[in-house]
Amino acid sequence: QVQLVESGGGLVQAGGSLRLSCVASGRTFSMYAMGWFRQAPGKEREFVAAISRSGGSSYYADSVKGRFTIFRDNVKNTVYLQMNSLKREDSAVYSCAAVLAQFSGTYYAVTPSQYNYWGQGTQVTVSS
Repeated sequence: QVQLVESGGGLVQAGGSLRLSCVASGRTFSMYAMGWFRQAPGKEREFVAAISRSGGSSYYADSVKGRFTIFRDNVKNTVYLQMNSLKREDSAVYSCAAVLAQFSGTYYAVTPSQYNYWGQGTQVTVSS
């Protein structure tokens, strides 16, 4: 089992920045590819960003490319999402997710069904 706990959400003005953190406990964090998803009220869960277990490969949704950065620290068992130039439409509950990637150091996943473990989420609200 992997337990994931997000933090760093909050209220920020449009154009501002936030850094989300997701700390993992349980099994070997470095064996897991990680992802961030978000869900706004009345909308489906949306992919935001993903990163391979080594951190060498990453992928972003078009809506956040160039503004958000996903990175990880395998010593601290933490994956981060740095969010810059925030827009009102970025408001959502952000959740991190983990999937075991024991056979590939470059694997990452972009759909919710590919992930095995989820955090409880952290709210991000962007005001105009």
